Amino acid sequence: MNLGTDLVLMTGAAGWLGRAVLHALVHGLPESPLVGAAQPGLRIRVLVLPGEEQAVREIGGDVEIVTGDLRNPRDGTRLCHGAGGAALLHLAGIIHPGKVRDFYDVNLRGTLNVMSAAVESGVRRAVVMSSNSPLGCNPHPDHVFDEDSPYNPYLNYGRSKMQMEQRVAEFQAGGRIETVVIRAPWFYGPFQPPRQTLFFTMIREGKAPIVGGGANLRSMAYTDNLAQGILLAALTPQAAERTYWIADRRPYAMNEVVDTVERLLETEFGRPCAHKRLRLPGIASEVALLVDRGLQAAGLYQQKIHVLSEMNKTIACSIARAERELGYAPAVALEEGMRRSLRWMDERGMLPA
Repeated sequence: MNLGTDLVLMTGAAGWLGRAVLHALVHGLPESPLVGAAQPGLRIRVLVLPGEEQAVREIGGDVEIVTGDLRNPRDGTRLCHGAGGAALLHLAGIIHPGKVRDFYDVNLRGTLNVMSAAVESGVRRAVVMSSNSPLGCNPHPDHVFDEDSPYNPYLNYGRSKMQMEQRVAEFQAGGRIETVVIRAPWFYGPFQPPRQTLFFTMIREGKAPIVGGGANLRSMAYTDNLAQGILLAALTPQAAERTYWIADRRPYAMNEVVDTVERLLETEFGRPCAHKRLRLPGIASEVALLVDRGLQAAGLYQQKIHVLSEMNKTIACSIARAERELGYAPAVALEEGMRRSLRWMDERGMLPA
């Protein structure tokens, strides 16, 4: 790869996606010809919270670690010090916080802090991670989002990311930095957090929730596919000022996702499964949405209720623009991606026994 700079800055490097992207920077991405081998002599500087340094060191490579918090403007300044001409990969964010205000403190104000520091230091381009949530859920089952779809944010996470996208566009309009926004749906793959382990455990025990018929579609992104899209956005000159959906080539029905994991657990990892589902009527998600709205209106957030509120929804996107303009070519689909994810867990003793 040739990123057009010898210095890359990263936020969120100790997270699920961040470690996948850091691994691609350090070791290359051979399944993507346009990214390919690691760039010789590339310097990498990352900002992580105190206590997260080891997660970065495990990736290997010569990575400069800055400890701090995006909510502190001074820490963004330390990350970007002397980084004229660099590329910034801003991947940090919060999805399941303790309180609603954390969405805005981290996803919005944290982004403004690091973007302001990047502009002041002369960073050339910022690739900023967003989400499907600023657009909410598809209006009908056959609909797919593209980059021209209107905003319809899903509760406070979606609003925080929508406002973030709007403010990032203002930085680009100011002419002092190039920006690219990446919208990613639900992602999966190695480096997953404990909540993903719980998902696999529920499938094995026959407790995976299927709300409604389970035919609703979800776009998903294997982490190496997503890393490919992020790096292509960093190195493609014409990507400046653009927004891209990055996901696997096609969306998957919820039934397909659960069936695929169940089959792999049994046939390839020797984990017998209960072959049951926790089947709930579609109204269960609608009730959860009402409860979620009430809690968030009071400033509170409950992860399980929020996840249940989305379980009967279609959230599907088109990757046509990324394919056309970036040369994005997702090399891994659901079965192989889940196989690699389960293997990563098995090698670390994390698979449900």
